[in-house]
Formats: sequence, C-alpha cells, structure tokens
Amino acid sequence: MVAPAKNSYLRAGELARAVGVSPDTLHHYERKGVLAPPRRSANGYREYPADALERVRLVRRALAIGFTLDELAQILRARDRGVAPCREVRALAAAKLAEFEERLRALVAVREELRAVTEEWGARLARTPKGTRAGLLESLAASRRSNETRAHAPAWRRKKGKKGTKGKKERTKDGVEAD
Repeated sequence: MVAPAKNSYLRAGELARAVGVSPDTLHHYERKGVLAPPRRSANGYREYPADALERVRLVRRALAIGFTLDELAQILRARDRGVAPCREVRALAAAKLAEFEERLRALVAVREELRAVTEEWGARLARTPKGTRAGLLESLAASRRSNETRAHAPAWRRKKGKKGTKGKKERTKDGVEAD
C-alpha cells in the first residue's frame, strides 16, 4: 500500500498504483460520479484525499461482483447525501445473483452438450480411417441438438441489452468499460 502524500493527499498516479488501475480509470470514475473530482495542487497535479483509496477499492470490488458504474454512482450519491440505500443495494445484488445463476445454468447446459458432442466425435473418429474426413462439424447440423430451435449464440455468450444505453461500450487502458 502506498502511504498518503504530504497533507494526506495522493496524486493520481499514486492512487492509481495503490489500487492497480490507470490514472485514466480514475478520470473515468470521476466522470461517472463514483469518485469525487480531486483538488488541484499549485502545479496542476490532481490530488485525491486519502479516503479516495478506500472509495476506489470499494468501486473495484463492487464492479468485480457485477455492479455497474452507473448503479454505483446512484448508490454512492445517495450515501454521500446521508441516505442509507442498503435495502436497494441488497435487492440489486439479489437480482444480479439470479441473473448469474441463470447464466450458470446455461453454461452447464452448454458444457453437457459439449461433453456429449466430444464423446460422439470420439466414437466417429474411431470408426473413420486415418486421413479421411469424419465430418465432425457437419454432424452438428444433423444432430438432434440442432441449433434451429436456439438463437445463434449460446445463452452464456449473449449480452442482455441495458435499458437506456446509447451506443457501444469503450474500454480504458486497463480494461474498464466506459459508456
């Protein structure tokens, strides 16, 4: 952990290093409203108060378990105003858990299908002379598990659209999604 700079402030680079993000990510967090804009030193450096370290850690951990920056901005603004949004946070987490469990069910289904396909292909290859095409991929279209009744991408690969999102997502240098 980096010790806070003089007067209990951290420069952007110090804070970024301490939490393992880029200064661009800190800027993005400011724009999204999850991190307060820092003060400027006499020479123009961005200086964050020492408590920004815990705020960024909180944000990183919440992102890691599925919260979005927009959700966090709304929650943290309420908290900063003295509101206790704990019940809303818990409900949001429960909804994320339900969505994750659905994705997990879809992944398990894909795993089982892939397991069956590889077993089928193993048997097919055992019957096929070496150097002869076994038609493995072609067998998928003829299989009883045909994709005709499903969407093109497996459920675990499909991204759900968010209400009110505009345009495509961008990423900062360290891979954080940006709107």
